[in-house]
Amino acid sequence: MESVRIDSWIWAVRLAKTRSQATAACRAGHVRVNDEPAKAAQKVSVGDVVRVRLHGFEKIYRVVGLALRRGSAAEAALLFEDLTPPAPPRVERPAAVIRDRGAGRPTKRDRREIDRLRGRGDVHDAGE
Repeated sequence: MESVRIDSWIWAVRLAKTRSQATAACRAGHVRVNDEPAKAAQKVSVGDVVRVRLHGFEKIYRVVGLALRRGSAAEAALLFEDLTPPAPPRVERPAAVIRDRGAGRPTKRDRREIDRLRGRGDVHDAGE
């Protein structure tokens, strides 16, 4: 076996739950083989680079092995090499400022304190 259909391979390596989901991803343009848009019937062989956008995330895989049938997760992990770069670290945001219920609109002084807490201070601090 030198090549298999891309939708079948995506299903066999457990990137999609069903073969129809893999086919739909190909039709929607979410699958690229060697940086070219892939149709569901396109053949993929060992060494090809597959980009798959599923569930809002793009993943990059190198094909290491081929399979026609879906096996266990351990077997599926042997069929590809994950080339996806690590996600950038999450930026920590300051906690939301919580005001007492019924306290009304913040005064100018309150707004300046809120800005300082959010890291936007020193904009209006010339007078203090």
